[in-house]
Amino acid sequence: MKYPRRQLLRALPLLILAACLAVLGGCERSEPASAQREDKLVVFAAASLRDVFTALGEDFKRSYPGVEVTFNFAGTQELRTQLEHGAAADVFASADQRHMDELVKSQRAAGPVVFARNEPVLVVASESAATVRGLADLPAAARIVIGTPEVPIGRYTQQILDRASASLGADFRARVESKVASREPNVRQVLAKVRLGEAQAGVVYRTDAQAAQDGVVVVAIPPEVNVIAEYPIAVVSGAAHPGLARAWVDLVTSEAGRTALWRAGFLVPSGSGAPR
Repeated sequence: MKYPRRQLLRALPLLILAACLAVLGGCERSEPASAQREDKLVVFAAASLRDVFTALGEDFKRSYPGVEVTFNFAGTQELRTQLEHGAAADVFASADQRHMDELVKSQRAAGPVVFARNEPVLVVASESAATVRGLADLPAAARIVIGTPEVPIGRYTQQILDRASASLGADFRARVESKVASREPNVRQVLAKVRLGEAQAGVVYRTDAQAAQDGVVVVAIPPEVNVIAEYPIAVVSGAAHPGLARAWVDLVTSEAGRTALWRAGFLVPSGSGAPR
């Protein structure tokens, strides 16, 4: 059936309007997930970051009202294993470069940046303070607790003992390890064993010793044998909340973040000045 030209011209605006509405409706239905509002942030972080990251989390929530911030604090090697097995996280903060490098190599994290450094120290139970006054006295402790070789603090401890053997005797590491009562999967468990009296001494980060306050005696490790831990942070590849993940990294690396880390006992990254 043929329609008069006049009727077609009258109907044309309605046809155009219907076509436009159809296109707009299709656009709404195909809105990408990335355009949806992000309301949750999941941060995997080394156990030694527990106190300062928890405090920064409160600042973050004030800047992003309604956002839920969830932390998973554990040994760095444990967190890496979880990520390698598909655990859902937005940000990963490591206590060493090694585990971060492996995640970057496997394309599970990208663009890491060092945001803090830390210094190992000895923590000694109060009743053993007269026995262990320095690193050279460590073999005199009846029970010592250290980190497992897989966790960063455990590997740093081995490096310190090896370096100390040059001046304290070739058998120094062996004498210390003969007194090791347990090897713990994260630094906070090392600290807890000493605080609870289950060990006389252990090696932890200065920040953890500072958090313990009066629970232990802190003994410095000579700088010529000590090592400095570097902490990198990165957005996890395929993060469900990439916008919030980048915002968290920005906070941690900002002046406010550096100040919070400094107050918690962390050292600033190489080449950075102390927070003002």
